[in-house]
Amino acid sequence: MKTLHEVLKDWEAVIGLEVHTELTTLNTKMFCGCKLEFGAAPNTHTCPVCLGLPGSLPVPNKAAIESIVLAGLATNCEIEKESMFYRKNYTYPDISSNFQITQGPVAFCMRGWMDLEVDGVAAKERVDLAEAREQGSYTTRIGITRIHMEEDAGKLNHVGSTDGRIAGATHSLVDYNRCSTPLIELVTEPDFRTPEEARLFMQKLRQIYLSLGISDCSMEEGSLRCDGNISLRRRGESRLGTKTELKNMNSFKNLHDGLVYEICRQAEVLEEGGIIYQETRHWDPTARHTIMMRLKETADDYRYFPEPNLTPFVLSDAFIEGIRTRLPELPDEKAKRFGTDFELSAYDVRHLVEHRSTSNFFEACIEAAGAGAGGAGAGTGDVGNVASAKPLAKPLANLIINDVAGYLNANDGIDLADTALTPARAVELVRLLVNETISSKQAKEVFAAILEEDKDPQVIVNERGMEQVSDTGAIEAIVEAVLAQNPDKVAQYRDGKTGLMGFFVGQCMKAMGGQGNPKIINELLAKKLG
Repeated sequence: MKTLHEVLKDWEAVIGLEVHTELTTLNTKMFCGCKLEFGAAPNTHTCPVCLGLPGSLPVPNKAAIESIVLAGLATNCEIEKESMFYRKNYTYPDISSNFQITQGPVAFCMRGWMDLEVDGVAAKERVDLAEAREQGSYTTRIGITRIHMEEDAGKLNHVGSTDGRIAGATHSLVDYNRCSTPLIELVTEPDFRTPEEARLFMQKLRQIYLSLGISDCSMEEGSLRCDGNISLRRRGESRLGTKTELKNMNSFKNLHDGLVYEICRQAEVLEEGGIIYQETRHWDPTARHTIMMRLKETADDYRYFPEPNLTPFVLSDAFIEGIRTRLPELPDEKAKRFGTDFELSAYDVRHLVEHRSTSNFFEACIEAAGAGAGGAGAGTGDVGNVASAKPLAKPLANLIINDVAGYLNANDGIDLADTALTPARAVELVRLLVNETISSKQAKEVFAAILEEDKDPQVIVNERGMEQVSDTGAIEAIVEAVLAQNPDKVAQYRDGKTGLMGFFVGQCMKAMGGQGNPKIINELLAKKLG
């Protein structure tokens, strides 16, 4: 099978996503008063309404309607003032009523869009764009067809199989706790051309939803789920190919890898003269390939009809504008502010806002840095606070993007607020580095010690005798001694073997017990060897 890069030279991938998000931050379900609680004992949060028993009547959750309008406004959607719910009829054990309440052709949110900034390794997948090849970055707009509201189905637990799937199971158990959980489904236009674009879209959408506070967006727990529709066409063609639907992409990595495999599989089939069938496929992350689940030769007949127990919705201008006032600062706006206020690169701001915990921590550090410089009581957006904290912004960003993010990734699930690293300590550590009291290598050692020993950075530096020697006279004496001890290497350096600079620096640092200021050492060596 060809690689993705080889395939995309001749074929254009056309990808659309369907993103399902449970509104987990609400207290109750979509059409009843049952409690929303992940991991509760099976079938303990059910009632006649969410079980769809005869005679029960659904009552819409106003907070859920507010949440979907928030989601639509945050993704540039037009909010439809008039819409209604329908019954989607199908028979499957996960829904006891044999129908799902969902929206019809007109959803609450229609015709939206999101812009994606693609750079670095992600941009290299776009082999057809000269901008991506030359500049290493590009921007693409992804259309959003609609965001509609529906109730989630229950969950089947397959018993006896090794991987939790129905294949090989001895029997299946049904948990109806999830039935009628408020769910919003975002459907994109087929505007993605690479798996990386799809992955970045999902990451950005998750950031937006977390900022809105409408969901915990846990892909592991199923509150954020994604299906992909993929087809191929020869480059230069406009006619769409036959698409397949890909399911079980329950992480950003699985989303990317599943799409890569399916694109390469379809290309192999087509280049061998085969036919792509319209089918639903399952991504197996262990075997790292897709598996055919069922053919979809014709559209499913769900026999949609208006939900007879719910009247049409009419959203007033006052309601919509009231929701608009609740919009927080969104990730794009925050990234723009970080870049403008602190002159940070696009790379820095994108990674700072990638996770709410890191962006909040950066802002708390800026607040602490401003207060420590005489701006006590100033808000994060205060001009004086920003000015006083600005010199530390870049090193703080480096600390958070590299060390803090790395620590959080290595300790999955840990809350930064539960660690010994406070914003004040992060600022103190960065000041020690900026003032050249410690080296960058020592800063990493101090960072680890803060988390392990729960001590302030200066205390750790004092206890370990880590303070750098920046006395030019003392360093110059060491430099002269090292050069005198290695006349042969000095000659080699002056003959053009400039890579020996690292050797001389290492010898000087060794002679000073690792406490010499490397910047001054490099400057003096360059002067004396030049």
